[in-house]
Amino acid sequence: MRAEICTKQARFTLERLHAELGGKIIENKKEAERLAADMKHVEAVLKMLDPSYCVRSIAVRRRKPNPYFKRGTIFRSVLEILRDAPTPLTASEITSRLLASKDVSQPSREDFRNLFGGVQASLRNNDGKTVRAIGEGKPARWELMP
Repeated sequence: MRAEICTKQARFTLERLHAELGGKIIENKKEAERLAADMKHVEAVLKMLDPSYCVRSIAVRRRKPNPYFKRGTIFRSVLEILRDAPTPLTASEITSRLLASKDVSQPSREDFRNLFGGVQASLRNNDGKTVRAIGEGKPARWELMP
């Protein structure tokens, strides 16, 4: 008798979950249709501005979140590293210290490269505002503005 009640409850719960998932699929299909229509409108405006423009050359942008830092926190962490550093550092050295601060001893090449790109972009975006590149050589060494 007891197993029958558990089976009924499980079946009811699974049916409800199945219905919810089906509803989400339908919602996502509608959202995909709306986004496709929006993209067509953007393409039409691009064609109005330049009829010879090829929209196929536009790459799809996929965002993969950084597993170590939340959005908008990389540059603040870079500033902390530069405050504590006795000498100017390269973006690669900053990236290594950021990973060490998160207790990552052996990051994958892809993780290091992705974080390095974020560090380098944030340093360039703030060049002359809060940080500056020292010297003429490559790779650039960075320090805080006085």
